[in-house]
Amino acid sequence: MVTLFEKIISKEIPSDTVYEDEKIIAIKDINPQAPVHLLIIPKKPIAKIHEMDSSDLPIMGEMIKVAQKLAKEFHIEDGYRLVINNGEKAAQTIFHLHMHLLGGKKLSGIMV
Repeated sequence: MVTLFEKIISKEIPSDTVYEDEKIIAIKDINPQAPVHLLIIPKKPIAKIHEMDSSDLPIMGEMIKVAQKLAKEFHIEDGYRLVINNGEKAAQTIFHLHMHLLGGKKLSGIMV
């Protein structure tokens, strides 16, 4: 089954894209939980973090580098949160690995 993120990556569905390269796309979340709420998505379809294998590990480093770049670009480098939900019990709703970058205010408690 093709996920929403695969349709965004293939440009079938429009998105507010803030970053894109050959491996990763980053978009603004349509239901933001903070003033800055971006989704960092690998273009390779990996359902969830628990299904990654060792060959997928470098993409995590790439995602973190993109998060650092975007945190600086959005002026939140002094405080932000990175969140990856794994599975339905963790509130993962789209089964294509993605990382939430949240910031722009003092964050407290569990978000996302």
